Amino acid sequence: MYMREVELLIPAGSLEVLKVAVDYGADAVYIGGESFGLRAKAHNFTIEDMKEAVRYCHDRDVKLYVTANIFAHNDDLVGVERYFEQLRDVDVDALIISDPAIFTIAKRVLPDMELHISTQANNTNYGIYRFWYELGAKRVVSARELSLKEIKEIRANIPDDMEIESFIHGAMCISYSGRCLLSHFLTGRDANQGACTHPCRWKYSVVEEKRPGEYFPVEEDDRGTYIFNSKDLCMVEHVPELIEAGIDSFKIEGRMKTALYVATVARTYRKAIDDFKQGLEVYQSNLPYYKEEIGKCTYRQFTTGFYFGKTDSESQVYDNNEYVKDYTYIGTIEMVDPDGKVHFIQRNKFSVGEQMEAMMFDGTNQMLIVKTIQNEEMQYVDSAPHPKEPLTVDFGIPLEKGIILRRKSVE
Repeated sequence: MYMREVELLIPAGSLEVLKVAVDYGADAVYIGGESFGLRAKAHNFTIEDMKEAVRYCHDRDVKLYVTANIFAHNDDLVGVERYFEQLRDVDVDALIISDPAIFTIAKRVLPDMELHISTQANNTNYGIYRFWYELGAKRVVSARELSLKEIKEIRANIPDDMEIESFIHGAMCISYSGRCLLSHFLTGRDANQGACTHPCRWKYSVVEEKRPGEYFPVEEDDRGTYIFNSKDLCMVEHVPELIEAGIDSFKIEGRMKTALYVATVARTYRKAIDDFKQGLEVYQSNLPYYKEEIGKCTYRQFTTGFYFGKTDSESQVYDNNEYVKDYTYIGTIEMVDPDGKVHFIQRNKFSVGEQMEAMMFDGTNQMLIVKTIQNEEMQYVDSAPHPKEPLTVDFGIPLEKGIILRRKSVE
C-alpha cells in the first residue's frame, strides 16, 4: 500500500508551548497572531515572537503556520492588509484562512506564501477542494463532519499534490464546522471573530413564558443538563485508517491548551505514527500505551466524532462540563547544572519526597523522587507552594533541558 507522508500538526498559544510542541515531536506548529485569528483569548504571538518561533522551528526542520481565519467585516480588511505586510519578512511557512476576501488579500500582498483553507470554510466535498486548488490553495482542512469514507472520496477526486488536513484530536464544537452564533447572541462576543466564550459548555434550564423565574432543568434520561457539551475527539486508536484515507496532516486542536497537554498529545501521536511506519504489528502492540498516555492529559471523555458515521447521544456529556484531569503539570526544565540539579518555573505545588514523572523525549516515562528543593534565594525548603516560583531541584538522576515534569493528581 502506498502511504503518503503524514505531518503531525500541533497547536501553540505561546512561545513556551511552541517549544514544547517542537521538542515532543511536531512536524509543524500552528499559531495565531495578535489579530485575525479565532483564539483571541490565547496569549498569541507578536511579530517579534513569530520571528523567534520561526527560528526555533526552522532550526529543527519544523514548519510554522499562522492562522488568519476570522470571517472579516468591512472594518477588518485594511487591518488585514497591514498585518500581511508585516508578515512579509517573518518567513512563516503558510497562512490558514477561511474568508475569500482575506484569501484575495494574501494572494496580492504575499504572492509566494503557501495558503491553507481553514475548516471554518465548510469544506465538505471534493468540488470545494478543487475550487480552492484552482485559486492557488495548497491545502484544505476538512470539515469535522466528514467521515473517513467521504475523505477517501475527496482524496480520489483531487490533484495528487493537493493536501488534506483533518482534526484528529481535541475539543469538538457543537456547531457546524465551528461556525457558532451562541457566544455572540448570549454575550456579545463573536466566536467567528475569535472571542468565543464557550457557552456550549454551560448549564441550561427551560423557563415557561408565563412563569418567569421558574426554571425547569433540561434533562435526558436523568443524565443532566449540559445539552451542547460534546466529548473530545480522539483518534489515536485509528491512525492506520486515517492514513489509509489519504489525510496528509493530522491536526490537534487546542491553541489555548497547557504545555503538559501539548507535550502529552504530541508525544503520543508521534509515537503512534512512527510505530505504524514500522509496521501495523508494531502499532497494534503499542495500543495500550497510546490509550494510557493520551488519558494523562485533560479531556472531556473521548469520541471518534463523525469519522465512522453520524454522531449519537453517546457523543455528548450530559451530566457535567468538567475535564478529566489525572495528572498535574509541575514544570518544564529550563537548565541543568553540571551536578545534575535542574532549574524550572514551578506551576503546581509539590514537596520533598514526592514522586513524579519526567516525560522523556523518546516516549518513555522516568519515575523521579524529589530529593531537595531550593527556592529563588537558593535556600533549601521542604515544599514549593507558590506558583511561578523559580526553583532548583535535585532528583538524583540526569535529565535534559526541555523535559516536562508531571505528577499524578492526588485524589
